[in-house]
Amino acid sequence: QVELVESGGGLVEPGGSLKLSCVAIGRDISSAAMAWYRRGPGKERERVARINPSGDNTDYADSVKGRFTFSRDNAKNSVYLQMDNLKPEDSARYFCDTIPGRPTWGQGTQVTVSS
Repeated sequence: QVELVESGGGLVEPGGSLKLSCVAIGRDISSAAMAWYRRGPGKERERVARINPSGDNTDYADSVKGRFTFSRDNAKNSVYLQMDNLKPEDSARYFCDTIPGRPTWGQGTQVTVSS
């Protein structure tokens, strides 16, 4: 099973930006569709965005559309999530995953939006 390692989270004020990274270890993901998910405290897991293998087709949850940008660099076996104009409701632990998903997930990266 491929290992996915997320990074880039942190504490940011409302209106700020963060860029999350996810690097794949143990398998080439260039032929895989990928997704970012998040889980906030007391909330269900939500798919935030997904991207096709070539990176030229993306779609987003309505809650982040226009603020988040999903990209990938297949040469680096990595995907990214640029998050702009962050809101407190974006606070969550963020995870990347392949599509279809893996049976187990990594640690994710925590994003906290607060003044």
